[in-house]
Amino acid sequence: MKSLLKRLSICFSKDKDLYFAIKNIFGFWPGNIFLYKLALRHKSAALKLINGEKLSNERLEFLGDAILDAVVAHYLFRLFPLRDEGFLTEMRSKIVSRNQLNLVARKIGLFDLVTTQRDHHPGKSVSGDAFEAFIGALFLDKGYEFTEQVLINKILKVHFDVYELEHKDFNFKSKLIEWGQKEKTSVEFRVLAEIGSGHSKQYEVEVLIDHQRVSTAIDSSIKGAEQLAAEKAVAALKEQGTELGNHQN
Repeated sequence: MKSLLKRLSICFSKDKDLYFAIKNIFGFWPGNIFLYKLALRHKSAALKLINGEKLSNERLEFLGDAILDAVVAHYLFRLFPLRDEGFLTEMRSKIVSRNQLNLVARKIGLFDLVTTQRDHHPGKSVSGDAFEAFIGALFLDKGYEFTEQVLINKILKVHFDVYELEHKDFNFKSKLIEWGQKEKTSVEFRVLAEIGSGHSKQYEVEVLIDHQRVSTAIDSSIKGAEQLAAEKAVAALKEQGTELGNHQN
C-alpha cells in the first residue's frame, strides 16, 4: 500500500521526470528528491538565497568524492586480496580519475540531467563533478551501505573492467613531470597538510607549475593525492589548449 501511494505521489510530482530517470539509471526511487536536484545543479546555475549564499552541487561533490574513494577502496581490497597498497592506490586512482567519471556520467545519461546556466558552456569536468555530487546526495538520502551496493552493482561491475584498467597507464604525475622536462618548465609536488590521524589520516598535496599553484587534492596517501592533483593539473592545462599526449597507453 505504501509503495502504491509512493508511486502515485511520484506520478503527480513536478519532479516526476527526475524520479523516473534516477529509477531507470540506478534502479531505485529517491527519497529526498531535493538532494538529487541540488546534486545536478552546476554552480553556473546556483540558487541564490536571501542571505546572498548560493546553492549548487559543490558541497555534495566534496562529500561524494570521499564516499566514492571509500567504496572503490573497499571493492578493490576484496577483489585483489594479495596485492599491495601501491597497486590498490594506483587502481583506485584509475577508477576515480576525472576522465573515467566524465565518461561514465555521460554513458549512463547523468550529464543530460545536469542544470547549467543557459548561456554557460559546460567544462569537461561538469559530468564527473555531477556524478560525485549525486553520490553525496545518495549517501545522505539512503546511507552508506545502500550507496555502496548501488555503486558496485550499477557502476563498478557494469561500466569498469578492472582487469583491463590494470594494464592501462593513467600515471598523470609521470606524464606531467615528463611534459615539464620537455618544455623546460618546473613541476613541483608539495604536501600542504596532514589531516586527521591514524587510519583516517589524509594528505593535501598541491601541484606548482613555474612556482604557481595549479591544483590541489586530498587523499589517504601522499601518492594518491599526488596522482589526483596531477590529473587536475593536466585537465587545467588541457583547458588552456596544452595537450600532454595520450594517458591511456
